[in-house]
Amino acid sequence: MSPNTLKIALAASVALNLFAVAAGVTVMVGQARVENRVESQHRGPRVPFRMMLESMDPTVRDRVRQELRATAMASRPDFDEARTARRAAITAAAAEPYDADQVRTLLEQSRTAELRGRSRLENDAVTVLGTLDVDDRRALSVILARNGGRNGRHGRDRKTLREAPATPVAP
Repeated sequence: MSPNTLKIALAASVALNLFAVAAGVTVMVGQARVENRVESQHRGPRVPFRMMLESMDPTVRDRVRQELRATAMASRPDFDEARTARRAAITAAAAEPYDADQVRTLLEQSRTAELRGRSRLENDAVTVLGTLDVDDRRALSVILARNGGRNGRHGRDRKTLREAPATPVAP
């Protein structure tokens, strides 16, 4: 074989391999999207907290909203502490000299604070649910989901979150 023929064969081989890699990536991304869609359909529709409360008697609705808001406000320092410790762990991990024990300690503090806040939210939500009739309890029970029934990763935008009643969800 001549050198030109080898160069052409090599170029064709590289082009074919690039095409195969691109096709494989496309298939994997498409499969991940399909799996996400199927998973979201199995979870059912997400209902905003306000809509969950609409069907309730106004006095019950106001009481539930106030109690859950108070719980969220009481839990806020725990979640603030968790975020602060996590940020400190990130900073410590990037610092020189690297101190793995300090990073582990900060991450443990972050997890402990987050679990403390989540526990408070969940326990108080269970208490509030116990005061409701069966239909209201059924409608509001989704607040116990780990994602809190929020849309997307962070749910609504920050402006909407400030205006909306507090829900017992972790940041």
